[in-house]
Amino acid sequence: MNILCLGLNYAPEPVGIGPFTTGTAEFLAQAGHNVTVVCGKPYYPDWKVQDSYRKSGVLSGVEKGVHVHRVPLYVPAIPNGPRRLIHHASFAIRAFPVTLFAAWKRRPEIVICVAPSLISAVVARAIAKIFAAKFWLHIQDFEVEAAFATGLLKGEGRLASLARGFETWCLKGAWVSTISPQMCAKLSQLGVPDSRIYEFRNWANIDDIKPIARESIYRARWNITTPHVALYSGNLGNKQGLEIIVEAAKLLSDRRDLTFVVCGNGSMRATLVAAASGLPNIKFVDLQPAEMLTDLLGLATVHLLPQIAGAADLVLPSKLANMLASGRAVLATANPGTGIALEVAGCGAVIPPGDAPALAHALQALLDDEIARRQYGIAGRARAEERWSRHRILQMFERRLVSAVG
Repeated sequence: MNILCLGLNYAPEPVGIGPFTTGTAEFLAQAGHNVTVVCGKPYYPDWKVQDSYRKSGVLSGVEKGVHVHRVPLYVPAIPNGPRRLIHHASFAIRAFPVTLFAAWKRRPEIVICVAPSLISAVVARAIAKIFAAKFWLHIQDFEVEAAFATGLLKGEGRLASLARGFETWCLKGAWVSTISPQMCAKLSQLGVPDSRIYEFRNWANIDDIKPIARESIYRARWNITTPHVALYSGNLGNKQGLEIIVEAAKLLSDRRDLTFVVCGNGSMRATLVAAASGLPNIKFVDLQPAEMLTDLLGLATVHLLPQIAGAADLVLPSKLANMLASGRAVLATANPGTGIALEVAGCGAVIPPGDAPALAHALQALLDDEIARRQYGIAGRARAEERWSRHRILQMFERRLVSAVG
């Protein structure tokens, strides 16, 4: 097939949506399909275009069998609601002529749009219609609902109605995939027929990420001398509710056997560093290379997975799959019955969002129970192998694309 994919994020972005769009495109190309990707110049999670991609204009080339076109876009240094909207709109506007030319050159049978950014669906749907191709929308985050959950949008008013109406329009008539059963159920509630809904979850590199019995090299590299490490690794954004980690570090500052490590970059980093000023038991470090994930994740005694209330069924953090694959216990914040709570059940502990004392108490209980931690880690690895196998997930997705095209 000729497959055209429009997605804001792509390699070499190390975290977030980019690695999954990249992995999907490369897998489809290796399977023999002709794959073209139109994406933004890499900027995430630092919210700054990487130095090697600062050349003006569109940057095009073939990368691991994929025809990649990187378009310039507006990237706010400090993202907020209005700036994010301009950021997404700038990508859609700059991507349209490039996507149109790419489609004219290699007429697609199917056009895939990755959301965020949902605004790009306008471009993808138009291209699909012009070239009589199928339109497929893959939802990594429910942007509209997440905007309500994080306070970027108020629940009532004309703007809220417009946002919900736009989301409904984007979904209408599309084949739609998303990353968890709960998010699939949300699509059904929004009126998407079940026959056009497909669960396409983010995978874990379970062949690359292995549980380690030896000491992680990061202990010496970061001068960590405590027996236990509570690790958060990933984007530092406003959907994670990361303030709870700093609050827990304050509550557990008397434990001399524990170090909190926050590994990542993003819009919340400066705020978190300021809040943790003077705390001796917390370290902030930059994101590490992908090839070092086994050692990084193996540093953890317990992985921390905070999320704000209301977001647990709007996203399924991709970092969870790698946490489980590392064979370490997970401590998540989520309400009972939500997607995150169900995924973590049996592989760690779940406490209510925003409850720092509960997080501190649950963390202490895990640190003091080595047998439970070991059992949770074994169960987590087994779950990663069962639910997050990269090859199996991508192979089934390819079959569904072929079926959609008919």
